[in-house]
Amino acid sequence: MVDSYHPLRIFSGSAHPALANEIASLLSVTLGQATTRRLPDSEIHVMLEEVVRDQDIFFIQPCGAPVNDNLMELLLYLDAFRRASAHSVSVVIPYFPYARQVRMAHGREAISARVVANMLESQGAKRVVFVDIHAQAIQGFFNIPVDPLSALPLLADYFRKPEFLNAAIVSPDVGRASMAGRYAQLLNLPLVVMHKRRSSFDSTETTHVVGDIVGRRPIIIDDVMAGGSVLKQIDALYANGATGKAYFAITHPVLLPTALDRLSADDRIEKLVVSNTIPVAPEKMHPKLEILSVAPLLADVIYRVYKGNSISEKLVLA
Repeated sequence: MVDSYHPLRIFSGSAHPALANEIASLLSVTLGQATTRRLPDSEIHVMLEEVVRDQDIFFIQPCGAPVNDNLMELLLYLDAFRRASAHSVSVVIPYFPYARQVRMAHGREAISARVVANMLESQGAKRVVFVDIHAQAIQGFFNIPVDPLSALPLLADYFRKPEFLNAAIVSPDVGRASMAGRYAQLLNLPLVVMHKRRSSFDSTETTHVVGDIVGRRPIIIDDVMAGGSVLKQIDALYANGATGKAYFAITHPVLLPTALDRLSADDRIEKLVVSNTIPVAPEKMHPKLEILSVAPLLADVIYRVYKGNSISEKLVLA
């Protein structure tokens, strides 16, 4: 690593230290020393264990479950870095919290993603990096630089195999059609779009399938899988002529118990291919799960930002 007046440093919260260690190793820097403690009354205490004055900090902290604890820990570290006179703090949040709450769908609702953006900015973040955010409009909630990355090229490369030559890329809804279109373009495969109707906050129903799925293996893409409602949507695909076992390409594997149960129960699902933007707990390590690392992407972007080089070729917007 080339020396600089403002040395590059990688720090991590407690949310995903394995990813931070992999990034630090790729950049040939030592992961910064910091300690997070959970106090008996459930408060969080953070401490930087080394000098960070005049250093350029990249802090790695995806905000998966427990979302509020990880977010609060991130905010406390931002305060600690600012008080310790760090030169700059860029926040790398591979999984951005509250990203599905970006507007008032009904009266008297909070726009929670905007609240998160305000907190990060007010606590001193100078830059924010995230991966495959649910709503691209969140970029506009910030007055600081935002780098919206995507795991799409990483996941698409997995499907560059002869067994997928007769597959079709499937978008689970109209909102993901743009992302699915880029998969289809990269892999030279046809695009199929499912239309769904949301009956409640966590319940949907597929009403139409648009595109030619007859005789093709479905590869269903999405940014996040939580309860696994998208797993139920393959009924409509097979009713419309899909053949072979289905694959899923998902960036963020939240994987609530219902999703794992559906994976186990449906023999038509061959594999769930995900990235490691959030850690997968041991109890969620399903036999059908395959995890690909986003560490090389994040390490490359961090180094480019630190050196003042362009990252436009790394930005893949929905």
